[in-house]
Amino acid sequence: MAFKRRTLMQLADLICGNFPQENSFFIYRSSKYLTEFFADIETDFEHDGTTRQYWVADALQEILDEPQAGSNALPDTFARAVERLMDPADALNEDESRKGALSQLNAALVREGFEAFYAPDGKCYLRHIVTNNVSAPAPNPHRPFSAAELERRDELASYLKNCSEDELTEEVLLPLFRQLGFHRITAAGHKDKALEYGKDVWMKYSLPTQHVLYFGIQAKRGKIDASGVSRSGNSNVAEILNQVLMMLGHEIFDPEIGKRVLVDHAFIVAGGEITKQARNWLGNKLDATKRSQILFMDREDILNLFVVTNLPLPSATWPALQVKNDSPF
Repeated sequence: MAFKRRTLMQLADLICGNFPQENSFFIYRSSKYLTEFFADIETDFEHDGTTRQYWVADALQEILDEPQAGSNALPDTFARAVERLMDPADALNEDESRKGALSQLNAALVREGFEAFYAPDGKCYLRHIVTNNVSAPAPNPHRPFSAAELERRDELASYLKNCSEDELTEEVLLPLFRQLGFHRITAAGHKDKALEYGKDVWMKYSLPTQHVLYFGIQAKRGKIDASGVSRSGNSNVAEILNQVLMMLGHEIFDPEIGKRVLVDHAFIVAGGEITKQARNWLGNKLDATKRSQILFMDREDILNLFVVTNLPLPSATWPALQVKNDSPF
């Protein structure tokens, strides 16, 4: 991605702190500290003694040339640079909310269609203004969570216990997969079953090589098990088998290329648990080719990914979630 040179020079000034320090919102960084700054964001740039502003602008352009996670997103390294630049601990001549620094940063970014914002976790992220897509360092769903993140995770878990399949799809899965870089996400919904063909959602993902993979999603709100008789609110994996075969065998029409294509992979998503017995049973029923096309995502996966990608919680009335829940999962 190419930023205008004017924008890069403005951002370089912020990183260098090229302002009178008595009224600057950014700390001054000499050659040594510029090298430390870029080491902090996991790069190998070392200042070579040339003019700091021009050197930083060139380094930022090199970072922007890296592959990005998807359309309307910035490379992970650039997101780390902004997060490091806006560290609340580096606040100067203002409090840790850094409103003055944020205003100066956004004055440069808005020219490129992006804006910076502080999330509840206290870190600064970048958002594409038109699509609302958030650029952030690659999320690690297995890292330890902060107290605030654990609270958000519990609230989302309560929502998943009470939501319908349509709400699971529209309020949770669609925003999550958009944030993860999938695009052309099309939801079939449950009002018109005739055209669903075993999938609730289809979408595609562009690889860095520009090749495209197509995905289908079969979503169930409760637990998926392999018991002979499923309890209320659960789904038997035998019910899923035919839907998966339909999903993999039926073509979808991609209007962007004007062709019908087959789904490359099928996501089986559950708002509850997908038991090990259910996964094994389904794997044994599918041949080796189709087995490799199946991807599972249960409640734990949804909760962890939703939290680390810093997505806003579903727009439900949270007091309603305090109702006693008798769900078996």
